[in-house]
Amino acid sequence: MKNILSKNYIELSKTFLSILDFQEKIQPNQHNLLKRRLRIASEQLGNNTIDTTLAIINDLEQIAHNYPQYHWIIIDILTNFVRKNAPYMPHKEITSNLSTKVRVDIQAALTVIARRDANKKPGKEQIDLSFTDMRGANLNGANLQQTNLYQANLAGANLRKANLAGAILSAANLEGANLYLANLEGAILSAANLSKANLSGANLHRASLYLASLHGAILYDTILDGANLRETKFSE
Repeated sequence: MKNILSKNYIELSKTFLSILDFQEKIQPNQHNLLKRRLRIASEQLGNNTIDTTLAIINDLEQIAHNYPQYHWIIIDILTNFVRKNAPYMPHKEITSNLSTKVRVDIQAALTVIARRDANKKPGKEQIDLSFTDMRGANLNGANLQQTNLYQANLAGANLRKANLAGAILSAANLEGANLYLANLEGAILSAANLSKANLSGANLHRASLYLASLHGAILYDTILDGANLRETKFSE
């Protein structure tokens, strides 16, 4: 059944590409086909082989790039995919192995989300990656400004130079994460676990670190002016 669905999706993609050659003549049909592709992609993500899932993710990114009116819809599809397929696990059910890596398809979806065009975000919409397991994810230079990462597990993640300004990271697990030169200005890190995290050069101006744990964290040249350090734990 999965193979049949995969073939249908590939055939639909081929049909779409042929229609693009005549898009100025059949604009209404083009958008109807786009909507159909988005519906099928949303249904098939995570329900096929890794290769097919990766192809769908790549396809969605191309549509988002070429058709701005579908940009946020596609980002929403991808974030739903991540939340569904990488759900948060209680600490007692996971190991503390910081070498753990996310699945390749989850990483692919996160990469697309992280390099999205933030200027195409409608109104006050917010990316929701709360309650997700993203241990070991590569989010180098990611644009996660104002993203909801409440209780996300980002242990061992690469967030080097990531933009997390205004992000919600309350109760998030950032143990051993690389936050070198990351922008965390105004971020909410209340009760977050930043033990052994690399915060060298990170900007935590006006960030809330209330009850956060910084045991063993690297704080060389970290900007902490205006940060809420009430009951922040710097040592055991």
